[in-house]
Amino acid sequence: MKLQEIPIDTIENIKIGHAEDVEAGTGCTVLICEAGAPTGLDVRGGGPASRESELLNPLAAAQAIHAVLLSGGSAFGLDAAGGVMDCLQKRDIGFDTGIVKVPLVCQSCIFDLGVGRSDVYPDRDMARRACEEAFLGGSVREGNVGAGMGATVGKYKDSSRMMKSGLGCYAVAVGELKVGAVVSVNALGDIFDIDTGRKLAGMLCEDGQSLDSTEAAFYADTRRQENFFTGNTTIGAVITNAAFTKSEMNKIAAMAQNGLARAINPVHTTADGDSVYAMSAGSVAADINVVGTLAARVLGRAVGRAVLKAQPAFGLKTASMLLEK
Repeated sequence: MKLQEIPIDTIENIKIGHAEDVEAGTGCTVLICEAGAPTGLDVRGGGPASRESELLNPLAAAQAIHAVLLSGGSAFGLDAAGGVMDCLQKRDIGFDTGIVKVPLVCQSCIFDLGVGRSDVYPDRDMARRACEEAFLGGSVREGNVGAGMGATVGKYKDSSRMMKSGLGCYAVAVGELKVGAVVSVNALGDIFDIDTGRKLAGMLCEDGQSLDSTEAAFYADTRRQENFFTGNTTIGAVITNAAFTKSEMNKIAAMAQNGLARAINPVHTTADGDSVYAMSAGSVAADINVVGTLAARVLGRAVGRAVLKAQPAFGLKTASMLLEK
């Protein structure tokens, strides 16, 4: 069967919404599964900011969660998950304890404090607005939206050489099987098209008119760096209508990280907090290896869309500006 690109909002049982503060350069993106989704998480970066990650450990009792929140604000943004809980609780969504239903919400954040304002972070109100957009439905926005509002790439040198990135989505169907990805690309490294190998965005040359090589810059000075910049992190979520357990979704999340490795270089450094969730929201029977391979493909393609859909902001160039030349 051939892969068919599909809108990500056609994957059943998952609702996606964004909210952002354009001036402050931050935002959040929520993925909601009202019935609960067996979910896995794979963290490869050295500096993650996250909430309730232990829920996704195969040994933890909870077999499903109700939402994943991707946000800016670094660790300051972790308060925003309370807004998702508020929204879901009002809709009677959550794990039934026999006393009250508790919405299970996991969250990961990017460091976007270097653009816009460093004293404004995603909060409960912003997360509630993202949930409201998710429940309204409609096409999922990309670019300078949600968790991608303050995303940038190519930050190994000074900020004058980095570029604006954003949030990207990509999904495919193979027969009745559907797999998609949402990702906020805030990487230290450079971004590549996973099919052609073409460099799309990353660290600019000193003249700001073309792309330099972060990998080459790494090799120019191999001495240990004690104060390596940590203001990065790419975070994303893979979603599928296939039926898997939490343990199996952890494996799929790990395989999905291969998509980041194809699209971002260097990747998974100590200066990144790269984290990928994987959510099972359907009942389609599928092979874990097939879905894991598709997860890597859609995540890699979503990374490319994140930089191609980004719009100029904060005085930073975008991939589309360079490709137009």
